[in-house]
Amino acid sequence: MILHYFKTKENKEQIIANKQYKHVICESKIFLNENNFFITKDYKTSFEIVSIFLIMFIRINLLQNNRKKYLIVNDELISLFIADLDESLREKGIGDMSIGKYVKSYVKKFYFRISKFPDDNNLYNNKAFIEYLKVTNLIKNEEYINVSRKFNDKFVDFINSTN
Repeated sequence: MILHYFKTKENKEQIIANKQYKHVICESKIFLNENNFFITKDYKTSFEIVSIFLIMFIRINLLQNNRKKYLIVNDELISLFIADLDESLREKGIGDMSIGKYVKSYVKKFYFRISKFPDDNNLYNNKAFIEYLKVTNLIKNEEYINVSRKFNDKFVDFINSTN
């Protein structure tokens, strides 16, 4: 009777979303550790990088042929992101009584980031993307063009990895 709970069936969209989310997390850790243009390397910086990479995958998914399927994948990506936020904030020591407030504030930040993310998929030397980066207050002032190039290169890598 209880065995069916241990054998949870994932649909195709959940499998794709899990794969993409793991890719986002892995690439964001590498991106954070390999680059020295960040003012600080902390939870906030990590959140912003994961947010940018996640937005990139959401954009890529919207360009796929099977739009209905990838809308479900995007929903799954957001669900994974929220669950990951919850877990990581708990690991930082946020208690059960206030965890919802913190998760809610980060989710609001994420949706704000989506609304401000430039529509143009070319991020290199993109004025709108540079303004987006300035809002995050993460990057040393003289590095914005270099950072936009690196994010654009990652975006191209993500596009190529999904094809």
